[in-house]
Amino acid sequence: MKNIRGQRWVSACLAALTVVSLAGCGGHEDPKNLIRQDGEEERVVNLFSPMEKTDPDAENVARTASDLTVAMAEEALNVTMVYRTYTAENEQDKTYDEVCMDRARNNMDDLYLLNPDTILALGAEGKLMDLSGLDSAKNLREIIRTANTVDGKLVAIPQEVVAYGLFVNVELFERYHLALPETPEEFLECCRVFQENGIDTPIGANRWWLETFVFAQAYADLYNGGNTQAEIAALNSGKARYSDYMRSGFEFLQTLIDRGYIDVEKAAAGEAIETEGADFLAGKTPIVMAYWGAANTETAYGKTDFEMKVIGFPSSRGQMPVMPMTGLAVGADAEHREDAARVLDVMVSDEALQVYSETNRVISPSKNVKVDCVPALEPLNDRIEEGIYVLGSNAGMNVEQWGNTCLIVRRLLGGASVEECMAAFDELQDAALNKT
Repeated sequence: MKNIRGQRWVSACLAALTVVSLAGCGGHEDPKNLIRQDGEEERVVNLFSPMEKTDPDAENVARTASDLTVAMAEEALNVTMVYRTYTAENEQDKTYDEVCMDRARNNMDDLYLLNPDTILALGAEGKLMDLSGLDSAKNLREIIRTANTVDGKLVAIPQEVVAYGLFVNVELFERYHLALPETPEEFLECCRVFQENGIDTPIGANRWWLETFVFAQAYADLYNGGNTQAEIAALNSGKARYSDYMRSGFEFLQTLIDRGYIDVEKAAAGEAIETEGADFLAGKTPIVMAYWGAANTETAYGKTDFEMKVIGFPSSRGQMPVMPMTGLAVGADAEHREDAARVLDVMVSDEALQVYSETNRVISPSKNVKVDCVPALEPLNDRIEEGIYVLGSNAGMNVEQWGNTCLIVRRLLGGASVEECMAAFDELQDAALNKT
């Protein structure tokens, strides 16, 4: 399934999960003179990441934030960071994930920014360094450890926690006397009322993010019921089936399709925000789904002409944030692995994360760093601070979640039945069990 993923996966995941956004183009290395004037060779650390901006002149706040933490590491450790970056233009036949896998397996870099499925694969192969001994690792939220631990090793650490939620036009809800929905049933009732009042498709959707509805319903109890590790162990052993967890979410999406609450043709082909953004901003569509940072940037939903709130997805436990993870990882056999680990330790220290989080206005992976969010994000942030959320990616699960679920949702949009989609999860689980 991985081979059919297009380049937009990089934009939909890594662009959304803006952790490190660095200048350059594919294969570019900083042309600094690496020989000091006194003849002592300068220590370098090579970092591979996506080139996030399609317009080189566009402002990229996330890149600025990351560069600030890189500068802190360079100054503290007397090292030079060399940026090696990916662009789709330079790798038209390969996704970012595929390039990362190849480079990490061949020890071509020291530090990598990785998607969750790549973290799982490379971690399982022993290609990533165990970071649990870093001083900064002691300060991590438990959600970070859970999402980025493979075979008992903490193999990646992000610079921010990315949360997905429902972006809603509060004024349209108030116009039709609707409370913001908590459960799937309440959500469907809101859609019914909107449709009866002339809003034909109440939900603006694209081909990448409908899986958020599935995760909220599938894993609300798993992550919030007090038995997380035992349930994940049952899934990894085959005693429990991923399809049993996923079924309710897919049946819910099928209901949305059957009742016309989403435009299936647009959703199946549409790119994130580009497809649904204009109608949402124009007040024509009351509900879209997006990531935390979209509420902070004017190029997405950071400047609306109406009151907007970001809430969790409907679930049996109420509004539920969905949180996938990218992470920075060190190659286990990298040439400069020790220096790279020290650099990462500085970049994800509380001091550096405070700078990063304040610049980007994002949730920090450190439990010690708190940043005020914009008012629209307060409902989502409140749930996260209460410890209520589900993970959209978890390296401790032997079946990669975010990418695979996205692709199976796209099968549903293409006309596959719920049963066919559940069979696809069973195939993935059986393949994972056969590898162990």
